Amino acid sequence: MLGVDRRETERLFEVIREAHAAGELAALATVVRVKGSAYRREGTRMFVRQNGTYECALSGGCLEPTVAEAAARVIASGEPVIVSYDLADDSIWGLGIGCSGAVDILIERLEDDAMTREWLRVLERADAAVLVTSLSGVSGRMIVGDAGLIAGGLSDAVVEQQAVERARRRLRAPYPGSGPESIGSAEVFFEVTIPPPDLVIFGAGPDAAPVARLAWTLGFAVTVVDVREAFLSPDRFPSATLVCTHFSQFAARLKPRAGAFMLVMNHHVERDQESLRFGLDSDAAYIGVLGPRSRYEKLLAGLATQGYVPDASKTSRVRSPVGLSLGAETPHEVAVSVLGEILAIRRGFEGGFLSGSVRSLHSPEERRLLANS
Repeated sequence: MLGVDRRETERLFEVIREAHAAGELAALATVVRVKGSAYRREGTRMFVRQNGTYECALSGGCLEPTVAEAAARVIASGEPVIVSYDLADDSIWGLGIGCSGAVDILIERLEDDAMTREWLRVLERADAAVLVTSLSGVSGRMIVGDAGLIAGGLSDAVVEQQAVERARRRLRAPYPGSGPESIGSAEVFFEVTIPPPDLVIFGAGPDAAPVARLAWTLGFAVTVVDVREAFLSPDRFPSATLVCTHFSQFAARLKPRAGAFMLVMNHHVERDQESLRFGLDSDAAYIGVLGPRSRYEKLLAGLATQGYVPDASKTSRVRSPVGLSLGAETPHEVAVSVLGEILAIRRGFEGGFLSGSVRSLHSPEERRLLANS
């Protein structure tokens, strides 16, 4: 899902596999409902070992020790529980947190069964799928893909059918997210996972390296494209896919998924021009062009002399100048500016300052209402 870090997910299935290999008992704690303000959103998970140590976080640090204690009881009994935490009640926490929200957390003993193994395979492949878990009124668990049921099922056929339809609807949503839903007298939780977004960077210059590194940290699948093989060093671009090719071979060598993000930053007019053309003809959701607006207009003018004049439906995806207005100057500052803009667009936000906001900070619809008020 959008709100769950890909690197965090990778760490989770790494420690789960370690526990299974060692025959170690453990538990998973999942945020299944958030009311008001909370540090993390629905679908966030935490792995708890039998000795009380844990991986990943459900909050800013206030909940984890208490959740670990509850998880120890679940590990011992094998019975899953849903525990509610009211973060506004300082008489309970005594930490002076001052949060105004409440969270419900499902804690389950980690089993090495067929459904768990299948879900781990889904997570590792980064497939688009939904894990549907019963919270009340029905039993069972299932995995749903865009085409329908993949594995498992629920004890009530009517609830199962409706849950499959709702899971598929979540996958097709502009901003897929996890959350609970009531279906008749039953309540189920939909945990959504989607492939990491593609970020294709055209140009492997010094300013591309911090963009690629930060993008990978944020969960993007990064591809760096340049005709200069010496620039495409794994030391400069760890964890990125490196493609050494001339722009005449872009169509054959590059296969970005629909909705990809692209950055044109070759610092070379002809290469930037052809990179822009490729982006405009692709299904990219975002095409950022580094440099002043006049440079983008120069690139378009160059394409026009070749008879290529893109219509508004194509150019509407272009951002020029690229990034948020932060006064960024250094390559690392520019990386923050550019990726801040990409994150905002990916999640349906407008960017800008949060100071003075009184609505939810996680709902793009509510943020737009605030921006227009």
